Amino acid sequence: MHFLDQAKIFIKSGAGGPGAVSFRREKYVEYGGPDGGAGGKGGDIVFEAVPGLNTLIDFRYAQHFKASRGSHGMGKDRTGAGAKDLVIKVPVGTQVLSEDKEQILADFTEVGQRMVFLEGGQGGRGNASYKSSTNRAPRQHQPGEPSEEMWVWLRLKLLADVGLLGLPNAGKSTFINQITNTRAKVGDYAFTTLVPKLGVVHHKGREFVLADIPGLIEGAAEGAGIGDRFLGHIERCRVLIHLIDIAGEDPAVAMRVVEGELEAYGEGLTDKPRLVALNKLDLADEELAEGFAEELLAAGADRVFAVSAATGAGIEPLLDAVLSYLPEQTSTETHGAEVEAEEETENWSPLD
Repeated sequence: MHFLDQAKIFIKSGAGGPGAVSFRREKYVEYGGPDGGAGGKGGDIVFEAVPGLNTLIDFRYAQHFKASRGSHGMGKDRTGAGAKDLVIKVPVGTQVLSEDKEQILADFTEVGQRMVFLEGGQGGRGNASYKSSTNRAPRQHQPGEPSEEMWVWLRLKLLADVGLLGLPNAGKSTFINQITNTRAKVGDYAFTTLVPKLGVVHHKGREFVLADIPGLIEGAAEGAGIGDRFLGHIERCRVLIHLIDIAGEDPAVAMRVVEGELEAYGEGLTDKPRLVALNKLDLADEELAEGFAEELLAAGADRVFAVSAATGAGIEPLLDAVLSYLPEQTSTETHGAEVEAEEETENWSPLD
């Protein structure tokens, strides 16, 4: 399954059907008269957030969405049929932006959330509605209201309770594999993780969603490495875990690099609680871990945990700390749906 978190699409509601111009022609009826009915309403463009999706990949192949127009009115005062609404299904966490990306037009944060985005045009009046005491045979009618159309951007921000970040090769993929059912790729080279991944953590009878994003390097805010575009996927997280390689370069420098990129990105990421985890404890002794922990605390870290993603050592206290920042009932438990990062999504259509 390919990951795509941005897509540009064209949407157009349906126009209203025209009203009819018709007159009665009945045998043995002395007086006829106008009997043209109104046109039907055009279809609306509706967005709906559905479970089980965590990518916008289908919008790469289907980019134009047009609702049908209403049917025209008919004689015998028959109103035209209204067109069916066009429902566009999007993952939870999707934002709808204006074409210039300057304005957020809609934000879907809950399963089942629906929004009528563009309304279809109302049907036009038939000539029967214009009949009056002074106008017994009107020929006026309305063509029906026009449709609405626009280009919009869809931007997906994955919904997760906890965000995982760090430099490349900090061991994030091994970490998420250790505590979830995710099977993230692990390799001894930079940028093993190329797209965000989600996993569900079960700990002490509770569960929460963990998001792993590609590693950050110095200058990511200016586009270095993979850049910082994936930081948007942890904007909604309640707490962040900053994983630092204890066997790498100076951990204090590594922490400051990532902190600097978060500050450059903005969007309130530096205001979120952050738990610093010294990873790869199996490659260092306890004395070295304690020394690095003191350095990180002196550099501004609030809490430091020594863990080994490979063996699982020290992870339980870290997860205990994570739970202290989450409400008793997390978003995962509320929706009752697990997200497996590498699970194949069933074939679906963004159209209803």
